[in-house]
This record gives sequence, C-alpha cells and structure tokens, in this order.
Amino acid sequence: MDNTASIAIITGASRGMGRDAALRLAQRGVSSIITYHSRKDEADKVVSAIQEAGAQAVALQLDVSKAASFANFVDRVRTALAQMGAERFDYLVNNAGISSTASVADGTEAELDAQFAVHFKGPFLLTQILLPLMKDGGRIVNISSGLTRFTFPGRAIYGPMKAAVEALTRYMALELGPRGIAVNVVAPGAIATDFSNGVTRDNPEVNKALASRTALGRVGGPEDVGPVIASLLSDDFGWVNGQRIEVTGGMNV
Repeated sequence: MDNTASIAIITGASRGMGRDAALRLAQRGVSSIITYHSRKDEADKVVSAIQEAGAQAVALQLDVSKAASFANFVDRVRTALAQMGAERFDYLVNNAGISSTASVADGTEAELDAQFAVHFKGPFLLTQILLPLMKDGGRIVNISSGLTRFTFPGRAIYGPMKAAVEALTRYMALELGPRGIAVNVVAPGAIATDFSNGVTRDNPEVNKALASRTALGRVGGPEDVGPVIASLLSDDFGWVNGQRIEVTGGMNV
C-alpha cells in the first residue's frame, strides 16, 4: 500500500477543460497522468505548470479511438505510477473528445464510427482496462455536453453520442459501487476553446448568439468547468454518484 498523494488520469488534458482540471487538481495536491493526442509541446507545458504547483505529472500520448493501443497504454501508466512512487491511481477523467457538425441529412457512417470510437467505445474500454489499477473508493468523471438536454442544428451525431455517455455513467456508478467507486458526468455548455475549430471562442457572432441564450449572459471558459471536475473528485462530493452535473451558466433554461 503506497502513501503517495492522490493521482488522477485525465485524457485530453493538453488544453482546454482537461488542462484546467489538471491544474485545479494540482492546487489541491493531486498529481496527474495526462494524455495528449498529438501536441506533446502543449502537454509538456501542462506538466511544467502542474509541477510548479507542487504536484507530480507525467504526459503520455494516447489516441482514445485506438482501443488496440490501450494495453500498451496501461503498461506506460504502470511505469508512470512507479515514477510517482505509487502502484495505483485514484481518479479517472474521460475528457478527450472530438467535434462533429453533422446533421441527420448529411451524417456519414464514417463520422458515426469516429464519434462512437472516441466518445463511447474509448471511454468504455479504457475505463475497463484501467480498473485493476484504480484504488477502491476512487472516483470517475465522464464528460458529456449540454447538447443532451437542448438541441442545435448540426449536432445530430455529437449530441446523441454524448447522451450515450450519460447512460454509461449511470451503469458505471451501479456496477462499480461495490468497490466504492463513484461515477458522475459533467455536461458543459458553450465553452470558448479551440473545440469545433474554435468557433465559440473566435467567431464574435456565434459567441454573442450563444451568450444571449445563457442566463449568466456569456459563454463559458475552461476555468468554469475545470473546478467542477476537480470538485467532483474530492471528498466534498463523496455522496454524489451517478449524477449529471450541467455546467452551462443556465443555457436555454
């Protein structure tokens, strides 16, 4: 049994909400194993920022759409944990994602397969293969979207795929309960990041339109979502389980 500080694994944490969550956790003394798809330079910056906050960090490359690579990833996680003086980790955040602007009329089989691989199959199988390394009493946060409650044109694949993530979260909560592992899902609204080619962040008209539909009068930023993820991993939310937490500033209320 190790006596190290808590450790989180956060997928897609080289930027955006994943990055902010990792930094918030570091402020709480939680170390992280973060994954990145292709931007090692950005991931290295996050590692440095976590270390500057006083926690440990390791960045590992991972494509969550490639389930065949997960066994090798687990081997690399074991090595990273050993570097941190640990054998197991405490928290898992299934954050990595890709956008889709497909409609019912123009959505393709290839796009359906890509969205399924990243948003459902990947988190399902990655969680499954990591469970033997996860401590009993740990916590998992999956990432969904406000688009499971309200609809926008061109989200006919993305929104329903995230709805599947919410259903999966409830099943995880039920089945992992005997190990004391709580599982919740965070559903962000419009967030000003580079997601969807940065349309919410960089297009003033889109930004204004989305802000007008939000009770708090603006779109969100990674700094609005990261603290929620970090909080759900804390003991303060220890009795919250199987829940969908929407983080939209009151969008379409």
